[in-house]
Amino acid sequence: MRGAALSKYTQPVSSIVVEDLAKTFVKRRSLRESLLHPFGKAERVTALDGVNLQVEAGEIFGLLGPNGAGKTTLLKILSCLIIQDRGAATVAGHSTRTQEMRVRSSIGFVTSDERSFYWRLSGRENLHFFARLCNIAPAAMRARCQALLDALELSDKADHAFMGYSSGMKQRMAVARALLHDPPVLYMDEPTRSLDPVAARHLRELIAGTLNRRQGKTILLATHNLAEAEELCGRIAILHRARVRRMGTLAEVRRWALSRERYLIEVTQADGFAPYKFAGGTVEADGAGILRAELERGGEALTHLLGALLARGARIVSCTRQEASLQEIFDLAVGEAGP
Repeated sequence: MRGAALSKYTQPVSSIVVEDLAKTFVKRRSLRESLLHPFGKAERVTALDGVNLQVEAGEIFGLLGPNGAGKTTLLKILSCLIIQDRGAATVAGHSTRTQEMRVRSSIGFVTSDERSFYWRLSGRENLHFFARLCNIAPAAMRARCQALLDALELSDKADHAFMGYSSGMKQRMAVARALLHDPPVLYMDEPTRSLDPVAARHLRELIAGTLNRRQGKTILLATHNLAEAEELCGRIAILHRARVRRMGTLAEVRRWALSRERYLIEVTQADGFAPYKFAGGTVEADGAGILRAELERGGEALTHLLGALLARGARIVSCTRQEASLQEIFDLAVGEAGP
């Protein structure tokens, strides 16, 4: 993406703090249920239950979890769209309970909901309309909108009807709208969900390169795309059944996921070596000359294994440590919580 500097913030100035956040909803009853059981007790659904997390200023933080985990509810509370039942949350130092206007002026919310735009208006007209809602003065509005259109590579289609835009262009329009008032914090809810691979890659480059590194935006990214979270996020939180199951850097959650280290070893002349079990781990063959090892941490088991290989006349071509994938981490965290 082209890089006109759009932000007045040269240093990270914001963060998000969530403490013991809880929210329940009353489940809506169907007409049939209301007629058959008019005095039945309404069912309550727990969306969040004691959620704690902190997003540091200037980082990209990933919220992962299956449908119904509580990601969207958390974003709505942090946007002052709904009120929590318990706990506290601050955005850029402002309370979501008592300083709603300050919070809203500090955030931009990017969703994949195209229905929130006016389809018969042009892209430029849409931005002008939303800029006025943000109380941006007319004199500054046109320059600001044009700068965003240029930076997001929408200028050549700016005066075309929004309904004719591709999915990628519509999503870039959503980003442009969120940036109109130059907020220090951005929430992104499944921003690449409806995009083709090329458009999704361009949007990820915009998020990581322009918005985060160049402009210093704090970005809270809710996504189902594990590869995307692995590419963009410095830290992640895995939500499941209304609670945070695991949180930390990718390295930290990988260490939790694997109690042992895994190695892929390519060897020659290791006849009769695998499978091999010893006090520090196990080794299995995986094709000609390829061994897969699961070893105790610390290096002693690996030293033992390599020594045993050499003693058997093997020639070690390569030894590569295998990290746990984010999919494995996600599956473990979700499975740990039960069905």
